Amino acid sequence: MEPVLAVITTTVVGLMVGVEFAVAFVINPITHRLPVAASLAARTDGGRMLGRTMPFWYIGSLVLTVGLAVLTWGLTTTLALIAAGLLAISVIMSILLLVPINNRSLSWTAEDHPEDWREQYRRWDRWHYVRVAIIVAAFVLIAVATAVL
Repeated sequence: MEPVLAVITTTVVGLMVGVEFAVAFVINPITHRLPVAASLAARTDGGRMLGRTMPFWYIGSLVLTVGLAVLTWGLTTTLALIAAGLLAISVIMSILLLVPINNRSLSWTAEDHPEDWREQYRRWDRWHYVRVAIIVAAFVLIAVATAVL
């Protein structure tokens, strides 16, 4: 059971990290260079799509990591618990810092958006970079924890 949970946890968290890394370093830089209408359309559509799936992915990753910590008591537990703590921080950051900006932006259009829309997206992006660093660290800890099983 432990190896199966280790593989599932590593896969789920790794895929989440990959998506968030791609958003931070590929998708959003591309959308920033688009004209206003296209940029807003891309960001709002991406916000709606990922906004529906990412909460489950983040919470699921946290639950799997806690389960891994509980199931594999010992050195692995310490690493997995630290990873779980980092994932919990990423969930709290998302709720308090990123989701409010995302929710505001979901209704923006080329005709109806605030003057500081780019600055709001840049603020979201800065917090997202921090969140990506946190979940990458959690992923590394999970990978190390599962390697010592």
